[in-house]
Parts: sequence; C-alpha cells; structure tokens
Amino acid sequence: MILLADSGSTKVHWCLVTACGQCSDVFTDGINPLFQTSDAMRNSISNQLLPQIAPLLWAGTLTHVFFYGAGCTPEKKVFVQKALEGIFKKAEVHVESDMLGAARGLLGHEAGVACILGTGSGSCFYNGENIEWCVPSLGYILGDEGSAAVLGKRLVGDLLKNQLDPITNDQSQITNNQSPITNLKDLFFEEYHTSMADIIEKVYRQPFPNRFLAKLSKFCADHIDDKRIRDLVYDHFVQFIRRNLIQYFTPSPSGEGRGEATPVGFVGSIAYYYRPILEEAMQAEGIPLGTVLQDPIEGLKRYHQDSITPTM
Repeated sequence: MILLADSGSTKVHWCLVTACGQCSDVFTDGINPLFQTSDAMRNSISNQLLPQIAPLLWAGTLTHVFFYGAGCTPEKKVFVQKALEGIFKKAEVHVESDMLGAARGLLGHEAGVACILGTGSGSCFYNGENIEWCVPSLGYILGDEGSAAVLGKRLVGDLLKNQLDPITNDQSQITNNQSPITNLKDLFFEEYHTSMADIIEKVYRQPFPNRFLAKLSKFCADHIDDKRIRDLVYDHFVQFIRRNLIQYFTPSPSGEGRGEATPVGFVGSIAYYYRPILEEAMQAEGIPLGTVLQDPIEGLKRYHQDSITPTM
C-alpha cells in the first residue's frame, strides 16, 4: 500500500492505493513549508488526515509515501519529510515539488511542458523523469500569472479602482433594448458580504492572503458570462502564456527553451474550470493545448504503480 499526496496551498488530495487497485481519496487543508513549521504540518496531518485513513491502515502495511507539494523546494522539503516521517515511521517517504508531481501525473515518462494553474501557478520542461528547467513562478506578489490567487488579486484591485465599472451611471447611454449595466463592485460586496476595509485587513494583516484571494476569484466563474469578467480571465491566461509558457518554445541565450517541447499539459482548478477560455488564449498565441486535469493523482497512480506491492 502506498500513500500519494498532491498538495497546494489550499488543500491536499491524499490517495491510499493498494496492490489490488483499491483507492481511497481524502482531503485536508493545504500544506506549504514556505508558510508552516514542521510542527504545524505534523499537527495538520495528525488532526486531519489520520482520523480519515486510520480505519484503512493496519500495522506495517504502508510501504511508501509520495508527497508532491507547493513550496517543496530543495531547501524546504526536508521539513515536510520530517513531519511525515514522524507520523509514518515504517514507510519510505519521498517529498518532491508540486511541479514534478504535475509533470509526472500529466506526462508519465514522456517529455514535454507541464503547467499548474491552481491557487498558485508554475511551469517546467520535463524530460520524462525529472524537471530539466523551469521559468520561476515567483509567488503571487511577483509572479504566479494564471493562478487563482493572482486572478483574485487582479479582480479585487480592478473592482476597488473602478476599472470594471463605468465611473458614472449615465442612464442616457442605455438604449430602449438594454438593461442597466451591472455594477460589479456592488455585486461583489453583496455576494461576499465584505467591504474594502475587510479585504485590506485579510490581505495585509492576516495569514494566507493567497488563499483568501484565490477564494475571491470564484466570482469570475460565477459571472463568466459578463464580457468584462470574461475579458479579464482571457487576459489573465495571455499573461501566463507570454510571461512563462512562450519561453519553452524560444531558445534563450543560455540554450534553454525547446521548440519541440510538446505536448503542453495543465493541472489545477483554474485550468480545469476555465478550459474553454484557456484553449482560446493558447490558440491565439500559437500553442496547442494538451491534457488538462483537475489534479495529477490519477496519473501519479500509474507513475508509481511499480511501488504498490502486496503487504501483510
């Protein structure tokens, strides 16, 4: 039996897989060593994960844990490994980045470009086993184009600065066949029971502002038929393509970039739920869209199937 984990900043998708093919999926809050200590991560696993999987475990049967997570850089992944080894003492624990998990889940042993568009974003060129190089995502403050956090940040910034609504509500501009233009800022405040002061408090003074902003991006999904919102989402994807993806197809002075680097696959809720708009943006930028998955767990099951052995 093995335990797989795909962890973002918002949630972790855990999957227990037995040699006979039985799978059990459970979910917990996100784990990210950039924002949490080993103790905090261990407490999260103990309090949220173990109660859900305890009835499925018996002594000595869990042989491997493969954890792929956001923030699991070479410097930080040791803290996640320490937390996991402290709980699963008899299992062999492997911790890698969420980017490698996405690549293995999307492409298996095939070379190509893998992208994540979830709470955060990322991309890499994958050689069929490991990541050869990547354009740095830089997080939601400096980068993370295409992510839910940046979509939420841009949405809120545009709403609060009146970029999505007319400055005046001039009814004379409305013809007899038109309805008054929806004031998106008022609608947003009403639907989320929030205010500018509340948003400032949660973004600048409370923990995990990226999670908060990512949740606000759902407003875009709920109102995607509004052209103003659709244009915002479309441009959001164009920025990801132009600032990140295009570099994998244009050789840099250092030799990075591969014109033959196809297919291009995506994992993450933003890519999955906005797929039609993502595909439109990809086509406009001249890059074909490959596989799109909500998360990479199904592909990771296939990738790690050799590690799933019967245990007593």
